Amino acid sequence: MTDMTQHSASARVTAAGTRRIVTPGTLLMKYGFFLLVLAVFVIFAALRPTFIAPGNIHGMLMSASIAALMFLGLTWLIAAGEIDVSFMSVAALANMTVAGLVAGGAGWPMAALSGLGMGIVFGLLNATLVAGLRLPALVITIASGALAASIAAAIGRGTSIALSSTGFVGGLLDMRLGALPVLALIVAALYALAWGLQEKLTFGRYVYAMEQNRAAVEEAGVPVNRLLFMLYVLSGVVSALAGVLLAAELSSGQPYLGTSYFLDGLTAVLLGGMALKFGKPNVIGTLAAVLFLTGLLNGAALLGWTDSQRQIVRGALLLVGVGLVVFARSRTHKRKTARPETA
Repeated sequence: MTDMTQHSASARVTAAGTRRIVTPGTLLMKYGFFLLVLAVFVIFAALRPTFIAPGNIHGMLMSASIAALMFLGLTWLIAAGEIDVSFMSVAALANMTVAGLVAGGAGWPMAALSGLGMGIVFGLLNATLVAGLRLPALVITIASGALAASIAAAIGRGTSIALSSTGFVGGLLDMRLGALPVLALIVAALYALAWGLQEKLTFGRYVYAMEQNRAAVEEAGVPVNRLLFMLYVLSGVVSALAGVLLAAELSSGQPYLGTSYFLDGLTAVLLGGMALKFGKPNVIGTLAAVLFLTGLLNGAALLGWTDSQRQIVRGALLLVGVGLVVFARSRTHKRKTARPETA
């Protein structure tokens, strides 16, 4: 009985010793980005009351929902220490596939499935070359992205394809629950599920551990290549799904729509890494960053900023995101290397 008491007491001491002290600075670091998102919306609402008009809010939520869907797979890949720069080109290819088939007389169900099929094909291609053959992810996804972009341009011969109808996908985009688009609620539920997978299950711990020390995770018996394979396929599928939705939202196929999404995707994932987990990309942070970017760029447009000025803002935010992630990871590395010395 005495041994059990001593054991439980020592366990409590150990737990107390490893418990982190919560300070105002820690709370600000963890939740400060959410305050920044709120501040952006409050400031633009004060400067331009039309910013919070129901029609504008609906448009922003619709754009943010599609972008967040496209960036979901990218978030997990970067959290795992990998990269996929083909996501926006896969979305453009799916978009043009749908538009080309619908314009050619095919129905929306077949066109949508074909667009999703493109995402599966390129997801499997990236997964096989990176996870299967262990080729460098950056080089492979640049090449596969260029291939997807080339096929997208070839479908429309370098021009957009206008659509006279948006089919059942357009009907989905038009559905509302009160003032909220149903698509926004679906994406929010999907992100809630993704958060549960990333933060509450061992799957998420494996993803984070792969970025820290992939070799150690492999030695522990975790099927790293299988996990990466799944993540690359997921990235292809959600990117293609976003492209299908964009075909209905824009009522057209746009072969070069991926250009702006490239900067926005990387910026959202890296800036979102400043929320909740300092320097670690996470799905809630990405969702908050997408709302931040959507509100900031929409508000800037209402204030009369030119497209080139908004591109400068995108580039500057990407640099900030990269710098913060590099700083956070270098600080984490210094802490880990310092622990044995202080032990």
